[in-house]
Amino acid sequence: MADAPVSNGEPLQPGGAERPGEVSGTISVVLADDQALMRMGFRMVLEAEEDIAVVGEASDGTSALAQAKALHPDVILMDVRMPGMNGIEATERIARECPGTRVLILTTFDLDEYAFAGLRAGASGFLLKDTRPAELAEAIRTVASGEAVVSPRITQRMLEMFASSLPNSGTPAQASDPRIDSLTPREKEILVLMSQGMSNAEIAEHLVVSATTVKTHVGNVLAKLDVRDRVQAVVVAYETGLMA
Repeated sequence: MADAPVSNGEPLQPGGAERPGEVSGTISVVLADDQALMRMGFRMVLEAEEDIAVVGEASDGTSALAQAKALHPDVILMDVRMPGMNGIEATERIARECPGTRVLILTTFDLDEYAFAGLRAGASGFLLKDTRPAELAEAIRTVASGEAVVSPRITQRMLEMFASSLPNSGTPAQASDPRIDSLTPREKEILVLMSQGMSNAEIAEHLVVSATTVKTHVGNVLAKLDVRDRVQAVVVAYETGLMA
């Protein structure tokens, strides 16, 4: 049975005219984790932030999906290892059925095949459960703004995982892929830097161009690869062998 949506400890009625957390500048968040103590800890951290409101909690993927549909939160913090419908399936369905809601994957380990599967399923980022409170809040703001959270440490693990799974690991990269071939040389360069975990500002500094120029290139990369954010673009870069 799905957990009841809650806001400040009180049930939220589904189907209301006002979207939960629809206060100007406030980011609405649902916490999805099968450990009640973990949800409590995240709630305490996030409720200390003036611009973030925890509007619901879920203990499994079925409940997380139900609350995504009922509450339309900006962000869901999603543990991938949950009973019943796991976080991967829930993420895939939320990405497909609730495109306005972004998912941040939560995991205990930085090398977690379940979490990487969550990224493939459409999550917009990857966080370790021991992330510092300030970093957690900033990650939520970043994802809610339409960006994605991919740290250099995580992208390195992704590279290692994808490289080891390629059939001819250690040999030249795979044959050209039409998605990668559609990119200009500059766009490929941007994608490589994105895949190394660089932010737009860091890419701009590295290439000695404006942040606006980088943002335009990133937008073109996402459009040509037919992905919704930079995390999915990074996954494509690894899967096609660009980063092998």
